[in-house]
Amino acid sequence: MDNCYMKRALELSKKAAGFVNPNPLVGAVIVKDNRIIGEGYHEYFGGPHAEVNAFANATEDVEGATIYVTLEPCFHFGKTPPCADAIVKNKISKVVIGMIDPNPLVAGRGIEILRKNGIEVTTGIMNKEIMKTNEIFIKYITEKKPFCIMKTAMTLDGKIATCSGDSKWISNEKSRAYVHELRQMVTGIMVGIGTVLSDNPELTTRREGVPSLNPIRIVIDSKARIPLDSKILKCDDNTKTIIVTTEFAQKSKINVIKEKGAEVIVTRSKNNWVDLKYLMTVLGEMGIDSILLEGGSTLNYSAINEGIVDKVITFISPKIFGGTSGKTPVGGCGIEHVKDSIRLLDTEVSRFDEDIMIEGYVEKV
Repeated sequence: MDNCYMKRALELSKKAAGFVNPNPLVGAVIVKDNRIIGEGYHEYFGGPHAEVNAFANATEDVEGATIYVTLEPCFHFGKTPPCADAIVKNKISKVVIGMIDPNPLVAGRGIEILRKNGIEVTTGIMNKEIMKTNEIFIKYITEKKPFCIMKTAMTLDGKIATCSGDSKWISNEKSRAYVHELRQMVTGIMVGIGTVLSDNPELTTRREGVPSLNPIRIVIDSKARIPLDSKILKCDDNTKTIIVTTEFAQKSKINVIKEKGAEVIVTRSKNNWVDLKYLMTVLGEMGIDSILLEGGSTLNYSAINEGIVDKVITFISPKIFGGTSGKTPVGGCGIEHVKDSIRLLDTEVSRFDEDIMIEGYVEKV
C-alpha cells in the first residue's frame, strides 16, 4: 500500500511540471484508516508546498494519519514556512518519504525534526522513480548548472534533412506534441544560429487545452548574425530571448538586438565558438535550471564534445531519405575510434504511433 499511495503522490507532483522551476516537483497524500482524506502538490513557484495544500484539502481531522510525500519535508523558512513544522503541528503519526532532499545542506534535517517529535518516518519508497521525475532539480541543486536534454529527430537512415535541406516533418504529430511537453518541463530552449537562419522558429510551447509556459529562448550566435526580423526576436512579456555571442560580434549589432527586447550575453569564446561549458555556469547563475537543446548537427556535436549534455531523446521515424549530403543529428569532426564513442545508459524505448523514441543518459567519464 505504501507504493500505491506514493504513486498517487508522484502523479500529483507531475501536474506542476514547468511551473515550479527551479524548485522540485512534490506531491503529498494523507491517509487515515486506509482512506485518502487529503492530497495536494506544489503548484507554482513561491506557492504553498505539497504538504500544506494536502492539509488544506483534507476532508476530515488529520490527527493520527499518515502522510506520503515524494520529497523530504523542508525544515527551514524560505518563501513558505517549514513543512516539517506543519506536520508536527497537525499531529501526524507517520511520514512516508520517497526521496531524501539532495541538497547537502538540507538532507536529513527535516527527518530529524520529525523523529525528535515522536513521528515515525519511513524513507526510500519509489525513490528511483521520484529521482527521475526530479532529475532537473537534483542536478541544479547539487551543481548549480542546467540539466541539458538534447532532442533530435531522424529518419531510419539517420538523416535530419533531405539532400535539399527539407526537414518538415520527419516525426509525426504525436511525437511533435510530446516535444511540446518537454518544452513545458524546462526553463530554457537552446538552438544555434544555423537553425534560426534555416527554419526561423518561434520556439514556444503549444499544448492544447492546458496552461503552458514558454521557455527562455537561447540562441548560440558567436558573431551576432541573427536577422533582425527573426520570429525569435519578437519578444513579449511571456517570452524571453537571450542571444549568446562573443567578442567577434559587432557592438552596433548587439545594441540593435537589445533594442528589439532581447538580452545579449557576451561570453568568452573557445576555438572561435561560444564556450558552452562556461556558458552553463553563467546560465546556472541566472537561475536557468534546465535546457532543451534543439540544435542542428554542429551545435549538437559541440554540446556533446564539451560534456554539457545529460540526457538524449531521439525520435526515429520509419522514413528513408538516402544521399550522402543529408545531415545527421550530430555533425562536427566526429569520433575516430568506436571505443571512444559517447554511450547512453539506462535507455528506454517508447512508441508514438509509427515513431520510436529512445531516451538515455550520457555516460560521464
